[in-house]
Amino acid sequence: MGPGNRPLDLEWLEDFLALAESGNFSRAAQARSIAQPAFSRHIRSLEEWVGVDLFDRSGHPTALTAAGKRFQPLLQEVLADLEAARIKARAAHDLDAASLSFAATHVLSLTFFPRWLGSVESRLSMGPIQTVSDSSYACEDLMLQRRVQFVLCHGHAGAPGRLDDTGYPVQRLSEDVLVPVSAPDANGAPLHALGAGQSPSVLVYSDASGLGRIMRAMQDSEFGKDFAASLSIVFTAHHAALLRTMALEGRGLAWLPMSLVADDLRSGTLVDAGAGGWRVPVDIRLYRQQAHMAPVAEALWALVSEGASGA
Repeated sequence: MGPGNRPLDLEWLEDFLALAESGNFSRAAQARSIAQPAFSRHIRSLEEWVGVDLFDRSGHPTALTAAGKRFQPLLQEVLADLEAARIKARAAHDLDAASLSFAATHVLSLTFFPRWLGSVESRLSMGPIQTVSDSSYACEDLMLQRRVQFVLCHGHAGAPGRLDDTGYPVQRLSEDVLVPVSAPDANGAPLHALGAGQSPSVLVYSDASGLGRIMRAMQDSEFGKDFAASLSIVFTAHHAALLRTMALEGRGLAWLPMSLVADDLRSGTLVDAGAGGWRVPVDIRLYRQQAHMAPVAEALWALVSEGASGA
């Protein structure tokens, strides 16, 4: 807006530069493919918007006034910046339309996601990929705010999350299992064991953790209603990787995904604290936005839906 709150038409700015270059209303109007009377009205409207005369019409060729000479380089700079902004905005749009955006829980971003992504890339040209790694609750927030296209997380039919409650489409990619593990003692037995007639020290997931939600929902039905009361909780964290580190230090037992601790169990740095029992099967799931997505994202979903992900 200019003086008197008058609107500005960007066409007038291009008209100004054409007249400043040619010095002739007729030629400038022709160059702009505008009838001369309309062109003249544009120039006068611009001068009214600025509040001063920009051209001296008393001579031939038409010349810029002092105000017009000051206005010209500033206007050229503004138009150049606008064009640069347009180009950058379109580039950002094209990149966003061509890219895939995922939110993945910390544990799956370390274990399952890289392998699964490699199998998908062998079947689909995916382009740039943006990934956020966070707690299950934070990943759900990103999906609900439409800041990502997909969420990769653990799930269980008996412990629905917010994406289940709000009807987001989901596909089961693979399976995992939560295994109670502990560091071993000198004889290779678990330092902290279940079913040993005592209250074991336990490392648990926080409320923001999807695995914690599953464990809290399933422990009564899977292990009995008195099970939770028999545990001695000594440490709480969002992330399975941190619970694994604490378990390795001998601080307690934790229910950790087999995808995370399989190598530890093979090497003996962690051992099964439940003698093969006390396990909770879980899904590895991929959720998607409810609205239509970019073509590459829809192609990925179609591939997953056909069971061709190779997971």
